[in-house]
Amino acid sequence: MPLLTLPPLPHYFTAEHEQFRGTLRAFVAREITPFAGAWDEAGTFPRALYRRAAEIGLLGLGYPEAFGGTPGDLFYHIVQAEEFARSGSGGVNASLNSHTIGLPPIVAAGSPALQQRVLPPVIAGEKIAALAITEPGGGSDVASLRTTAVRDGDHYVVNGEKTFITSGMRADFITTAVRTDPANKGAGGISLLLVEGNPPGLARTELRKMGWLASDTAHLRFDNCRIPAANLIGEENRGFPLIMRNFNAERLGMSASAYAYGEACLREALDWARQRHTFGQPLVARQVIRHKLVDMALRIEAARNLVYDLAYRVQHEAGDPAQLVARTCMAKIQATKAMQFCADQAVQILGGMGFMRGTLSERVYREVKVMMIGGGSEEIMKDLAARQLGF
Repeated sequence: MPLLTLPPLPHYFTAEHEQFRGTLRAFVAREITPFAGAWDEAGTFPRALYRRAAEIGLLGLGYPEAFGGTPGDLFYHIVQAEEFARSGSGGVNASLNSHTIGLPPIVAAGSPALQQRVLPPVIAGEKIAALAITEPGGGSDVASLRTTAVRDGDHYVVNGEKTFITSGMRADFITTAVRTDPANKGAGGISLLLVEGNPPGLARTELRKMGWLASDTAHLRFDNCRIPAANLIGEENRGFPLIMRNFNAERLGMSASAYAYGEACLREALDWARQRHTFGQPLVARQVIRHKLVDMALRIEAARNLVYDLAYRVQHEAGDPAQLVARTCMAKIQATKAMQFCADQAVQILGGMGFMRGTLSERVYREVKVMMIGGGSEEIMKDLAARQLGF
């Protein structure tokens, strides 16, 4: 439940949602939180965690039962985002759940054979899925991507580079955006291909980051890499709409995660303020500290309620699609700004301890920027929202 505990509204969360919350909260407290600091320092986490997550139905959430999935609406995903944030480990969250951006295009448009080969092992935690869109020369401007895939018999020959790819080092399946029509330099020439395993011509280089240290992030290079034509996801040159649909879902999920990370910082700051004494009084007795805590709670609640309302509208198709896209952009901006503010204020309240590795707030402080940039930067979000709103 949120820090500001109010009864869950039935049009958002049912008893089943809350039961799932309890299961997931126990999983995070047992399997992730005690190890988050050590995994951050190690730069990785055990691959066995995927199987343990699969055992509670986490990896299959929202995917078809025919492939081992578990039915679940958008609010199950919000519960997932909120509960994972309690560990304060964005790196574990990002890599453990990289399938949530790698699999949807396959579910939506993959051939039956492709779906059967990919979905069951990923949902079971046996394989790892990732998404490769961003390139060294461009991120959010997907329509201008340069990685090419030229048809050669029953294969595509892929050349180009992808970067900042979450789970890119150990992913078994990589849903990859490519340009299949060299004559079309815009969105109309883009397709999605599934890259499996480590085909000849694929090189992976690990990237070092400011945050999300437990998540492997890779630069991928394709040098005459041959991918079976049967691995085309959907129709040739029709990949751009699939990518955009994926982005909208990713941004909504990131919004829920962002305010929840802010709330995790608020919890740590509040605990510290109650325990830490200065000049004979606990920090929380100081008006300036109480005001900081209220300011944090205010921003969290504003972002949370924006996300809840948006998720309800998206789920029930209650609103003009363009308006919903604009709200999604605004929700991501609002939520990541709340996360940024809360991380900053929590570190300030913790003082010297906030500067020490090992505190949750220090870790979240380093991870704020990837949340504000990933999935579309604040500047891109504002521009997209403006276009959707007709400004």
